[in-house]
Formats: sequence, C-alpha cells, structure tokens
Amino acid sequence: MRFEATRPVRFADCDPAGIVFFPQYLVMLNTLVEQWFDEGLGVPYAEVIGARRLGLPTVRLEVDFTAISRHGERLVQRLSLCRLGRSSLTLQHEFLGGDELRLRATQVLVCTSLATHRPQPIPADLRVAMQPYLETA
Repeated sequence: MRFEATRPVRFADCDPAGIVFFPQYLVMLNTLVEQWFDEGLGVPYAEVIGARRLGLPTVRLEVDFTAISRHGERLVQRLSLCRLGRSSLTLQHEFLGGDELRLRATQVLVCTSLATHRPQPIPADLRVAMQPYLETA
C-alpha cells in the first residue's frame, strides 16, 4: 500500500523562471510525511512531535529531479515505505505531473527522543500503523 496526495504548485513554490525552486520540493516532502502521519497512519504528527516528544529527523536524502514543474500544475505525490527498522524507516517518494515523473527521492528518517536527541525504537503503535505501507517485494 502507498500513501498518495495531490497538491497544486503554488506561486510561493516557484523561482523567477516560473518553475519549482528545488528546495521547495524538500518542503513538499516534509509536508507529505506529516500528511501521511495525519491521514494515512491516523496519528497526528503534531502529537508525535509535541505531546510524545518524538523526533523524526531526516538522516539521509537522495533526490533525482527529472522534469520541471510550473506554477498552477497539480502534483500527485506518492509515498511508499521501503524499510522499517528498529529505530529508522526508509521512504520512497515520487512526484508526478500528469504521467510525467518530476521527482524521485529516497529518505531515511530516524526516530529520536526530543529530550536526548538520541535514536530510540519506533513505538509499537506507530510500527503497527506503518506496517500496511511496508512494501514486501
């Protein structure tokens, strides 16, 4: 199973050439992860960071920008869980405009304590919620 969302390319996402400024794609990636927690996992990301004091920093990010995206287009954003470790998870992202791949990224997140900033095991409830998204191929 994968999580999918659609978002418009906003004026604020673009550089003077009228195309998405590449750092804005990284903001979109982070927003998609938050949306996955909120809507896909049913665990509010604000609760994870706030009340539960868990961090999920990105420790590795590999991105291929394959085509430009322009203001006003709609991007289909796909997120798949490739690996679920003890304290880390690996996500695969794809952003598409129509049938054209615009971005592909592999992102590794590590579950940490916001008190110590040290890795810790992914809590059982999050692990259970993530399990259906784990690719088994």
